Amino acid sequence: MTGPSHEVAVAGVKLRLLVKGLAVMVSLAALGWGLKASGLGDMLDTHWVDSEIRGHGFTGELIFLAIGSVVVAVGLPRQAVCFLAGYAFGLGGGLILSSLASIAGCVICFCYARLLGRDLVMHKFAGRVRRIDDFLQDNPVTMTVLIRFLPVGSNLLTNLLAGVSSVRPWPFFVGTLLGYTPQTAVFVLLGSGIQVDPLLRVSLSVALFVASAVLGVFLYKRLRHGHSLDAALDSEME
Repeated sequence: MTGPSHEVAVAGVKLRLLVKGLAVMVSLAALGWGLKASGLGDMLDTHWVDSEIRGHGFTGELIFLAIGSVVVAVGLPRQAVCFLAGYAFGLGGGLILSSLASIAGCVICFCYARLLGRDLVMHKFAGRVRRIDDFLQDNPVTMTVLIRFLPVGSNLLTNLLAGVSSVRPWPFFVGTLLGYTPQTAVFVLLGSGIQVDPLLRVSLSVALFVASAVLGVFLYKRLRHGHSLDAALDSEME
């Protein structure tokens, strides 16, 4: 049964979705403009690292961690952060700082979606959210590791969809940190090889990347147990 009160309630829901959607769009647009205006995209290279990060001690590490976290959160290539971490801090320090930046970016994006965009995304993309819910619900840590191992897909989209799904945050974050580790190591090793044993480290990085990609595909086909993230992805894995 419908009536004036029902119509008012529906209008209220639509208005809340509209307001939240506008808030997400405006804030993301503002962030994108800020990144462009600040020259962050141009800063992320070895020249910037040489002038602003290396040799600046703890301050340089904090600056790198802060910028790396934002880069990952907004969906820019995480691999670039790992590469530059290896270049700036070597293999050990690079692994630690790039891992911290990667998981911090994931947490920021996940929480941003959960707090601001949940109703909007559930309303517009309910089917995709249901798929990731179904994929993660039985064993969220293992299945998140599986997603992160794959050599394809968007980290940004995965974080956003997980943020608006029913998955609990901590298993998702733990699985993300574990699943990120192979590619993190690969690109940190690649970055660290610019200055020390470049041929050996680059060759090892390529070999490890291929191995991790093959392992990701194998585990996805073996462990997903009939669950599916995306039909197109499944067809590529066959």
